[in-house]
Amino acid sequence: MEMIPVNSSNVGSIGYDPESATLRIEYLKGGIYDYQGVPFEVYEGLVGAASKGDFVNQFIKKGGYPFAKIS
Repeated sequence: MEMIPVNSSNVGSIGYDPESATLRIEYLKGGIYDYQGVPFEVYEGLVGAASKGDFVNQFIKKGGYPFAKIS
């Protein structure tokens, strides 16, 4: 999965696999997590969000997507 760096105090980079609808987030304070079942529109919203951390908290973490720490 290709990761793109983002300008954020919380998130270092993000990636998305459309075939599996998996969103990958690398956090600056450690850890890479995969979130499953994330619609592409949510990923696009994250890419365009002014505050990546706020978006992740509001729409990803509170969205109830299953996740796994991969690193």
